[in-house]
Amino acid sequence: MKGNQKLIDVLNQLLADELTAINQYMVHSELCANWGYERLHKVIEKRALGEMKHAEKLIARIVFLEGTPVVSKLNPLHIGADVPEMIANDVAAEMTAIRGYNAAIPVAMEVQDAPTRELLESIIKDEDDHLDMLEAQRDQMNQMSVGVFLGQQIEED
Repeated sequence: MKGNQKLIDVLNQLLADELTAINQYMVHSELCANWGYERLHKVIEKRALGEMKHAEKLIARIVFLEGTPVVSKLNPLHIGADVPEMIANDVAAEMTAIRGYNAAIPVAMEVQDAPTRELLESIIKDEDDHLDMLEAQRDQMNQMSVGVFLGQQIEED
């Protein structure tokens, strides 16, 4: 099905956001693993895998609309030097994603592409869940101190 080029362009921008998030989260995950924060490593890795699924769905939709998925474009990565900075950067990434999906939904509606709108709405719910989890982690660090929070991220034998 030949899709609307404006919508395909928007989907490719969202794809760039997802591909950037995957890379940022994988680096953060591996840093946490290197520092011994195994629980946090697994949580961030799981979030990266969720973003991979989003990218896969966007690619499939772009192909269905007879567009060309642009997988070579990444936005700047914001790698944290420590866990609080990582979480702050990841919160910013999720907020950017949510804004992007919110802006894309009216474009899908404008070109009367309900399946794309439904896809975007399902992904934005996942992004909202990611943001909620990150904000909870940030709140936990603030309430119990960074040291106590990080102590809980070490997996015991």
